Amino acid sequence: MTDLPPDLPRLRTLETWLAYTLDRVRQQIAAAEQREAERRHGEQARPPEPDWLIEQGLDGRQPVYVHVGGCHMAGKRSRGVQRDQALRALTEGVAACTHCQPDTELGYLEG
Repeated sequence: MTDLPPDLPRLRTLETWLAYTLDRVRQQIAAAEQREAERRHGEQARPPEPDWLIEQGLDGRQPVYVHVGGCHMAGKRSRGVQRDQALRALTEGVAACTHCQPDTELGYLEG
């Protein structure tokens, strides 16, 4: 006992449908592999996280906080800076983030 049709025309129709379905599955697999490859490439090509951040105020000009790079409290108006720029901002009175404590990380003691 078989669940396939016994006559040639229906078997050919079934074969055509299966070939079409298999082709669609292979296309979906290729598309998923392409997306995965692009995701991996994006992760590898991502620039390194900056060591220090300065967060700008709402006006976009005045710095309001210094952060350690990757601080979860750094806002969207933050930009990466070099160590000497972060230190200079602290000496000029820009507040250190109380969560990541960049002043401690930089060895800055208020004088």
